[in-house]
Amino acid sequence: MSVPEHFDAVIVGSGFGGSVMAFRLADAGLSVCVLERGKRYPPGSFARTPKEMSENFWDPSTGKHGLFQVWSFGGIDGLVSAGLGGGSLIYANVLIRKDENWFVQRHPDGTTREWPLSRSDLDPHYDHVEAMLEPQPYPFGTRPYSETPKTIAFKLAAERAGHEWSLPPLAITFGVPADSPVPGEPIRSANGSTTDNLHGRSRSTCRLCGECDVGCNYGSKNTLDYNYLTEAAKQGAQLRDQSEVRTFGPRAGGGYSIRYVFHRDEDAGSPTDTSKLPETEITADRLVLSAGTFGSTFLLLKNRHRFPGISNRLGHFFSGNGDFLGLVHDAHEMVAGKRTSRLMAPSRGSVITSTIRVPDVNDGGDGPGFYLQDGGYPGFADWLAEATDEPRLLLRALKFAGDRILSRMNHSQQTDLDSEIEALIGDTHRSSSLLPLLGMGMDTPDGVMSLGEDGLLALRWTSDHSSQYFSRVITTMRTIARELDGDFQVDPLWYLRRRVITVHPVGGCSMGQDPAEGVVNSYGEVFGHPGLLVADGSVMPGPVGPNPSLTIAALSDRFAEHQLGIVQ
Repeated sequence: MSVPEHFDAVIVGSGFGGSVMAFRLADAGLSVCVLERGKRYPPGSFARTPKEMSENFWDPSTGKHGLFQVWSFGGIDGLVSAGLGGGSLIYANVLIRKDENWFVQRHPDGTTREWPLSRSDLDPHYDHVEAMLEPQPYPFGTRPYSETPKTIAFKLAAERAGHEWSLPPLAITFGVPADSPVPGEPIRSANGSTTDNLHGRSRSTCRLCGECDVGCNYGSKNTLDYNYLTEAAKQGAQLRDQSEVRTFGPRAGGGYSIRYVFHRDEDAGSPTDTSKLPETEITADRLVLSAGTFGSTFLLLKNRHRFPGISNRLGHFFSGNGDFLGLVHDAHEMVAGKRTSRLMAPSRGSVITSTIRVPDVNDGGDGPGFYLQDGGYPGFADWLAEATDEPRLLLRALKFAGDRILSRMNHSQQTDLDSEIEALIGDTHRSSSLLPLLGMGMDTPDGVMSLGEDGLLALRWTSDHSSQYFSRVITTMRTIARELDGDFQVDPLWYLRRRVITVHPVGGCSMGQDPAEGVVNSYGEVFGHPGLLVADGSVMPGPVGPNPSLTIAALSDRFAEHQLGIVQ
């Protein structure tokens, strides 16, 4: 019987926790293996056509090996990704540090508890991460960026409403150097190379196409495969994509045994009995779970019987980070004394360009704090927005067809085809005068994850204990819409069933001072199980408030530094 391959550390997942951990440990000379269930996505490989998009989901049992996975539960849906680079492949690039006074865990009974660490504990690690990800604010002060309609509109509305508006750091390369932004220019590394990344492919600066959340085909986003994972591979870390962990547990003599399956390219597109896939076993002195809030919590719950004495808090303190989506539409402005449709063009620019910060009660606010950000989407979605006005679209199409038929019947040589096409498209008011609003903040982390009778992940969560939070977010969104002389709309499911969707799930393996409070300590170590760590959004004792990615990465940097201190 062959001896399993052994590593100093095995890391499950390659998102903001796993990638940082992989680089820090490999850079210190440890042997590292990263197991990522999804595949690699070099520039140009992200789905764009309707057919590609329809297949771009993660469910290998049905033959889908795509980028997106939707976890659907009773009161909330969660959207996450599968791919080398984790959530960085589909996030909107915002890197904001957690507010100094927001390190509190709110409970449904109104009481609070401090996190087991503070902003000062994380600041040096924020510095490390920012140096690697090299964020740049949206260059709003220069052309063509200063002409981005949605940024102009959101800034105007925020200032009219008396809110604090700013340009947050974005993990996007707008220019090289940063003070010389130009769309579509080659990105070169410090040594002058255009292909110095694990894909061996060239990249270009942001083209303002609004495609950040569906994968950037130009490599403009500073996703984790272009920095942390590339550098980890240079230091000898093995990056095994399409490798999904099934089971793990302590092994005799110390350390951990991990078993995973490999998803073959040839199985994509065909239903597969994934329970019969052959398993590979490897071992490690340290096992780091970085499979995301749902993934890591599910894996620990599934393998719980192998870890006696693990905290009863496993699965607790889930939060959607207060994620809430609103939409301003039919916006107007006064031009020369006439009420005119306001151009906001949400498909122009990066998905998020600017943000509003509304203070928390802990720093002068009237309730739970939150952020609002201008949203965007790819240009092809504009056509979908126009198509939602079906009656007018049908009338325009019938008129266009009628004009074409009459032209042919009359053998006309003087057809005004350009005007007819313009009339067919319409005034584009529906797509050009809307603005998505993205809210996130300090909701109450009262969700509980568990294993259902079917062996799948279950989540008990409602918005009831966060009603004040959601009310504040909705009220502020309505104010923004009013300042833009537009209408406001939220997801109808919110009004019908108080249901939301989150792209920032946190909690489930939360930090605490001891096993009575949490699953891991402030260094990500699972209580009672030396060498077992969790490093991803699941360790949060509650919402981060702003976009969580930077804080997840900073925590992982802190966890890795602590482990290196033990090794050395």
